[in-house]
Amino acid sequence: METRSLISLHGGHSGEFCCHARDRLEEIIRAYIEKGFKIVGITEHMPPPSDRFLYPDERQKGMTAITLYQQFARYMTEVRRLKSLYQSDILIYAGMETETYAGYLPHVKQLIHDFKPDYIVGSVHHVDDRCFDYSRQAYDKIVLHCGSHEQMYLRYFDLQYEMIRELHPFVVGHFDLIRIHDENFGQRLLSPKIHGKILRNLHLIKDLGLVMDFNLRPLARGEKEPYLFRPLLETIKELGIPVVPGDDSHGKDQAGGHVPGAIRILESLGFDTHWPEPRMIRPDLKKNAKDME
Repeated sequence: METRSLISLHGGHSGEFCCHARDRLEEIIRAYIEKGFKIVGITEHMPPPSDRFLYPDERQKGMTAITLYQQFARYMTEVRRLKSLYQSDILIYAGMETETYAGYLPHVKQLIHDFKPDYIVGSVHHVDDRCFDYSRQAYDKIVLHCGSHEQMYLRYFDLQYEMIRELHPFVVGHFDLIRIHDENFGQRLLSPKIHGKILRNLHLIKDLGLVMDFNLRPLARGEKEPYLFRPLLETIKELGIPVVPGDDSHGKDQAGGHVPGAIRILESLGFDTHWPEPRMIRPDLKKNAKDME
């Protein structure tokens, strides 16, 4: 495989700008370069609109929505400095990963206005304003709150649909993250009600001309199945939706991890590995992405 094929469009979280990551962002960029990457998208988490949505580790460190906004501003300054500094070695896209909870839509649009990221990754980490991926305990509490795994999944995919429709994120992040603490996720994702929501969301992604994240974070944790679940990946191929690897790295040792294997999987399924160029698709436009620049 030629090294110019290596890419990640979802990752590069660093301890400098993310409480649950480690290492400096420049160290992570250098790790990508050392591994032969020529293109990478750095997509730090957006700051929350209020203290209500702080993560536990952020609370423990005394962070607030205001200090996280200031930290995000420093991130955007630094990633653009690194983009210029290493431009002869690697093409860096300065991105942002969104959240989906109460008040996120005007907040995301304001952040886009303030910081003008190259593109956004649209993610869902919350169901009914409760974060489900922080811990198994938190996940199980939300299952009880929703009444069942099925209801939690259905709510997740409805929130995801709304986020995709309203934000038009260039990359749809870890599409099936809702399965994170569910040992029976394979059966659940293919059940009629849930799969119907999935197909609805996939058709919207296709209609808007968006890209899907082949998220490799589970492999870094020792799991066997990336996000996307293999049967979903095969359906996505049938629909003709582009898929791009994302290492979702949280440190220099994870930067670029499992990407060569992911590319081999995509090639074996017949996906086009001439990667699309990240760009902003303005979320305030309501026309079809085919009509957008």
